[in-house]
Amino acid sequence: MRFGLSSLGLESPKIVIYEALPSNYGLGHNMLAGAFAGIAEHSVMYPVDLLKTRMQVLHPSTGGLYTGLTNAVSTIYRIEGWRTLWKGVSSVIVGAGPAHAVYFGTYELVKDMAGGNVDDGHHPLAAALSGASATIASDALMNPFDVIKQRMQVHGSVHKGLVQCARTLYRTEGLQAFYVSYPTTLCMTVPFTATQFVAYESISKVMNPKNEYDPFTHCMAGGLAGAFAAAITTPLDVVKTLLQTRGLATNEEVRSAKGLINAATIIKSQFGWGGFLRGMRPRIISTMPSTAICWTSYEMAKAYFKNLE
Repeated sequence: MRFGLSSLGLESPKIVIYEALPSNYGLGHNMLAGAFAGIAEHSVMYPVDLLKTRMQVLHPSTGGLYTGLTNAVSTIYRIEGWRTLWKGVSSVIVGAGPAHAVYFGTYELVKDMAGGNVDDGHHPLAAALSGASATIASDALMNPFDVIKQRMQVHGSVHKGLVQCARTLYRTEGLQAFYVSYPTTLCMTVPFTATQFVAYESISKVMNPKNEYDPFTHCMAGGLAGAFAAAITTPLDVVKTLLQTRGLATNEEVRSAKGLINAATIIKSQFGWGGFLRGMRPRIISTMPSTAICWTSYEMAKAYFKNLE
């Protein structure tokens, strides 16, 4: 069935028969839809992501210590100005488009190869496999941009822009600085993505058994799946933040962190088990709408491409 742009969630989406893009559309359309979704997701929720990073840093410089999410917002606004909440967003915009193009392109490709598109049934294993494969591929591209982003987000950061930060980081710490957190990132994002994709597919099947194009379903399923996955992977996110911001740390032990196990040991010895839950609230608060926006944008783009038939 054909439908106009007004059908993309603005008037009567439930009358639209929605399904995956046909095979003749190729990888390019899925990648383009993914790029659109990634830029939309990260741009809208960037300020909350910055708050999460600030609250996860173990030994912040003077002025970067916050008692909670509300205190962090008010302190940053009062002392540094509202523009600080967007510091480093250029890195995300530049990296998110290509990374999410690879992410969703790999997802659709592996899902189809694993038999996830055979019928209208529930295929959790195919969803988990495609999600894990997608994050391995996309994180290889996104990790350097994520390192640059967090270096610019930290309180007191002297970095003014994407290129300047990348050059300084390469000159002072070498190429390994861009990938020191990659193993930890995969340990976090592979279970995160697998969990999120299985949850998204499962919730969508319950809320939308007819597999119609329904922005409300995509939004709710994406948000709930993201919140659940974010909560259970927060400890690894804290470890990742430590590794990606170690060069700015004032604590010598943190500056010399070598990898996942060493970083986790430092967190445990200095802050106890509670240290692994630092930034959980802003992580969930940012991830829930982020994944909702991401999935809604992605499904909308796919629906738009089908309209061009």
